[in-house]
Amino acid sequence: MPKAIVEIDQREWSAPATLEDPEERKVDALEMGAVLFFPNLAFAVGASERPFISPSILGKSKNVSFNPSTGKVGGATCTGDALDQLGGMMRRFSDSARGLLEASLPAYRGKFALGRASFRPAEIAGRPSSWRKDDTRLHIDAFPTTPTNGNRILRIFCNVNPDGKPRTWRVGEPFERVAEKFAPALKPPVWGSSTALWLLRMTRSRRSEYDHLMLQLHDHMKRDTHYQAEVEKTDCEFPPGSTWMVFVDSVSHAAISGQYQFEQTFYLPLAAMEQQRLAPLRVLERKLGRQLV
Repeated sequence: MPKAIVEIDQREWSAPATLEDPEERKVDALEMGAVLFFPNLAFAVGASERPFISPSILGKSKNVSFNPSTGKVGGATCTGDALDQLGGMMRRFSDSARGLLEASLPAYRGKFALGRASFRPAEIAGRPSSWRKDDTRLHIDAFPTTPTNGNRILRIFCNVNPDGKPRTWRVGEPFERVAEKFAPALKPPVWGSSTALWLLRMTRSRRSEYDHLMLQLHDHMKRDTHYQAEVEKTDCEFPPGSTWMVFVDSVSHAAISGQYQFEQTFYLPLAAMEQQRLAPLRVLERKLGRQLV
């Protein structure tokens, strides 16, 4: 694994930090832009759940979504008892991911908001897509309908591929360099657009200037084919039975290939960060010379 990957030998979802892998090491690594890799942390799919490990459960969506707050499952073709059972599997993964975060990184305990979980049973390589939705291109995560207002986006991923195939990722340059390249091209939002989007229910809350700029940054990165080809990057593989954790709003990443992946999203306030100066909000504010939230 490259230096951008910090390997943690943890085999239980709710295991606390050990002397060999102290909490401080994990927090520092995450906030400095590393991926925490748990090669021996598997999510067990039960025998009755194995029929869901198939792209046939997808409707028109590219993934099945799960809202831990409501228990609602979206994007699946299942109905009745099968849908309830699928939701149960998604709930179990969401709870496992939450347990990992709380036990492994107690500094963040009680400070995060739980976002949606998802299951991606379709092969990502070769899937038709517009450049904006093409996750095989290096990008940072920013959500059009869910403004973060500077909160961090942390995700936990797990590969449950039953055929032994890894999830292949590409990790790009640090966020500071990404911002240095693209910040000069970023444009402030049109006056009143944030309120209009909110009133029209196109966003779940008012979009800050930070959110507006992060969406532009996401698009500039994906659209720039020269950047995609020439930027320094490293490929890495996450095998079945492994889990990884990363701040996807600051780590430039791309999913190159793979099938059957779970993921859980968490939102953490800037105040919870040990190194706030490394957060995308603070980096962009330094580059642009103004407050963005």
